[in-house]
Amino acid sequence: MAFYPRRPSKPTLKHASANTNPMTKWFQDTVEFEDRGRGAYDVTARVESVVQQSGVATGLCHIFLHHTSASIILCENADPAVRTDLEAFMARLVPDGDPLFQHIAEGPDDMPAHVRNVLTHSELTVPVSRRRLSLGTWQGIYLWEHRARPHLRRLTVTIQGDGLG
Repeated sequence: MAFYPRRPSKPTLKHASANTNPMTKWFQDTVEFEDRGRGAYDVTARVESVVQQSGVATGLCHIFLHHTSASIILCENADPAVRTDLEAFMARLVPDGDPLFQHIAEGPDDMPAHVRNVLTHSELTVPVSRRRLSLGTWQGIYLWEHRARPHLRRLTVTIQGDGLG
């Protein structure tokens, strides 16, 4: 006979308590970025600027992209060939105009852009240390546009942590 734990008849709700640490800060800002169409665009400095404005010394920076046909990625920032190669790989994996796709309302790059987004990221979390993004030597934050034509993209950047340090 198998034993199954008893499930409560009603879900138990836990309410978040008020922040009792006066040193903990939350800061949020929106960054808009106009791209030139398909490609990877370095947004590290824009995100770093929000971190600086926040006053948080140690914590986390969460970046959320409000779109389903672009991505936010952590990528090498030294050699642009890395981003070119990523684009070439993705074009082979998810080609524009593939007859497999029915969703082509906005053109042959419409559904491939959505697939590329699902395979990558719409959000990213980076540590904050000493009032700066704690990125590796060769890391940068990139908005990866998957559509062929230019778009205005919006990121919400939320920083949480303490102001000491």
